[in-house]
Amino acid sequence: MFILVITIHVIISLVIIGLVLLQAGKGADIGSAFGGSGSQAVFGSMGTPTVLGKATALVAVLFMITSFGLSMMSHRRAVSIMPASGSAAPATPPAPGAPATPAPAPSAPQK
Repeated sequence: MFILVITIHVIISLVIIGLVLLQAGKGADIGSAFGGSGSQAVFGSMGTPTVLGKATALVAVLFMITSFGLSMMSHRRAVSIMPASGSAAPATPPAPGAPATPAPAPSAPQK
């Protein structure tokens, strides 16, 4: 099930990329984005929704649903990459030529 949802998620990702790239830009210059064309809207006129715009919205909703589903499924499948018991090997190997065990501290001279 997890692999199926990942496959669907990847396909939806590619479809949404294609749909966004197929759409025409809203304005060619910065002036049209801030009302330079006489519109009262902040980001220019919205216009009528196109078929590509509606399809993009639908695919975006599907993308969010699969993203949420994957996050829920991966939370249940959580497996630690850390070993359960203490590791017997040291975290870093000793430097070449260095003793494997620390040398005993010199004792103080006795009087």
